[in-house]
Amino acid sequence: MQDKYKIVKILKKNKYLEIYWDDNHISKFHFLWLRDNCPTAFHKDTRMRNFNILSVSRKIKPINFRFTSKNLHVSWSENNHNSIYNLKWTRDNCYTEKNLQSYKSEYQLWNAQFANKIKLIIFDYRKIVSDEKELKKWLQVIYSFGITIIENAPTKKKSAFKILDKIGKYRETFFGTPFEVINIAKPNNQAYTADALPNHTDLPYYEYVPGYQFLHCLKNDADGGSSTAVDGFAVAEYLKNKEFKKFKLLIENEVVFKDNDYTQKNIRIQKSPIIKINKNNDYEEIRINLGAMGTLDLSPNIMHHFYEAYTFFYQQLHNKKFQIEFKLKAGDIFCFDNRRVLHGRTKFDANSGNRHLQGYYIEREEIISKLNYLNGMKV
Repeated sequence: MQDKYKIVKILKKNKYLEIYWDDNHISKFHFLWLRDNCPTAFHKDTRMRNFNILSVSRKIKPINFRFTSKNLHVSWSENNHNSIYNLKWTRDNCYTEKNLQSYKSEYQLWNAQFANKIKLIIFDYRKIVSDEKELKKWLQVIYSFGITIIENAPTKKKSAFKILDKIGKYRETFFGTPFEVINIAKPNNQAYTADALPNHTDLPYYEYVPGYQFLHCLKNDADGGSSTAVDGFAVAEYLKNKEFKKFKLLIENEVVFKDNDYTQKNIRIQKSPIIKINKNNDYEEIRINLGAMGTLDLSPNIMHHFYEAYTFFYQQLHNKKFQIEFKLKAGDIFCFDNRRVLHGRTKFDANSGNRHLQGYYIEREEIISKLNYLNGMKV
C-alpha cells in the first residue's frame, strides 16, 4: 500500500529539493522556503514567526540532508543551523501539490427552490450552545449557504450574545449592539419603519462591510412583516452566464454609497463595485442597497449601459425564482452573510401588533477562524 507521507528519494537541484514520495507525487521545496519554515522559526510560547528572513542570504542552501520514516533533516550552509521537518507537515504543506489542484468554491448557491430544503438550515438554540459538534455543524452550514435560522432562542433582550460569544468578537457600528429593529416615530433608517424593505445588504457605505448579521426576533405578532432573502452570489452567477456584458459592467465599475442618517455627525461615503470577485473569479461580495445609493458619477459613455445592467440585476434580486420568504417567530434568530445574502421584509401593520428584532454583526473571519479551530487546524 502506498504511503503519501513516506519519502522514496530526494534530489538536490539548483534552488530547491526535489522530494519523491511513495505515492509517486514529486514535491519541490525551495531552500528559502524550507529555511523560513524551520520549526525553530516560531516562538515556542507565542507560536509567532520570529525568524528574520534577512538573517540569511538568498544563496543559502543545504550542505547535507537525509530522511527517516518520520522526519526530514537539513543542515544549512549558513549560521551552522540544522532543521528537522515532520514528514506529514511537509507533505501537507506541499505547494507543488496545492497549485496543481483546481479551485473549487466552498459556497453552495441556492434559489427559491431552496425553500423546499429549509430544514437543512434550521438549528436549535439549545443544541448550539451546549454541543460543540452542533456548533461546528451550524457554522459550516452558515458559511456554505450563507444563511441559517436558529429556533427556540430566549426572547429576552440581548440574549443572542450567548451565540456570538460562542464564535468570537462582535462587530460594533454606530447603530450600537444590539440595534433595535422597531417602528419608531422619527426613523433614522428605513428599517425602523413599518414599510416594506427591498432586498439589500447592510451598511454599504462602510469601507469594510460587516460580514454576518444576526436578527433576533423578540416579538412578531403584527400582520405582515415576513422576511425575504436571496442568495446574491447565485443571482450574480446567473447574470454571468446569461448577461455577461452586464456582469462585467457591475464588477468593473464603482458606484457611490452614502449614509444619510440625520443622527450622525459623520458623513460616510464609499465607492465600490456592486459585485466583487477574487483572483479565482469566485464571489467575494455583493454590495447593494437602494436606500444608500448615492449619485452615480460614471463616464457618460457607459452610464446608460450601466443603468441597464444595474436595474436588470436588481430586478433579478427580487425575482420569485431566486427569493425565499418566511415569517420569523419569537425566539428565532435569522443569521446570514451580509456580504452575500440580501435580506428584506414585506410591509406590516403597526396597529395590528408588534414587530421587534434585535440586530448584531460579526465578521466573516470570526466564523472562519472558529471553524478552523473546531476542525483541528494546526497553527
